[in-house]
Amino acid sequence: MEFTAMAFQFAATNLVLELGVLMWVLIAWQFAAAEFLGGPIMIVVLALLFRLLVRDSLRKRAIEHADKGIAGSMEGHAAMSMGEQRGTWKQRLTSMDGWTAISHSYVMNWVMLWRGIGVGLLVAGALAAWVPNSFWQKFFLVSHPTLAMIWGAFVGPLIAVASFTCSVGNVPLAAVLWKGGVGFGGVASFIFGDLIILPILNIYRKYYGGKMTAFMTVTFYVCNGRGRTDC
Repeated sequence: MEFTAMAFQFAATNLVLELGVLMWVLIAWQFAAAEFLGGPIMIVVLALLFRLLVRDSLRKRAIEHADKGIAGSMEGHAAMSMGEQRGTWKQRLTSMDGWTAISHSYVMNWVMLWRGIGVGLLVAGALAAWVPNSFWQKFFLVSHPTLAMIWGAFVGPLIAVASFTCSVGNVPLAAVLWKGGVGFGGVASFIFGDLIILPILNIYRKYYGGKMTAFMTVTFYVCNGRGRTDC
């Protein structure tokens, strides 16, 4: 498994335009800026960790496990799309198979997006109604600014893991935390903890096996905390 795939995953999740727009609208423009400043920092840290710590034996086992082709929930749509995209880009653009592949990709992305937003809004609404702001303020140590910055970067991704929401689905709950008085670092770390939530960790396990999943979980967590602290 190459690092470029992990870098693409970080960029495709944390550096996409729609995520920045949603944060700008629902929370504040500063979070959109942090997305594009912190994302490259996280990728650089990830590159260093992979280069220093990933052994050839671990990489080989992960590739062998991925080659087994264990499918997740969306791979059927993805297989249809990839299988039908043959020929040059001009041929795909003007062929019926090319437009069919586009429709399959659209459905795949829409289903994933709707699922994330729907779960995010449900969780955000429940926590906004049932959890008082004072709890979040105490939990994130809002009254101690220096400790809050360090603690927020540490615990924010863990809250994301527990919330089961990812990418744009995290933003509604992040807005609840921000309006409840949680500091910038804690909210930002929560937003960008979406690559280590439990459903995605299960996907890593299916693709790469348990050992690589454990390594990715730790390194992604470290990259998230480091990127948010620097911002």
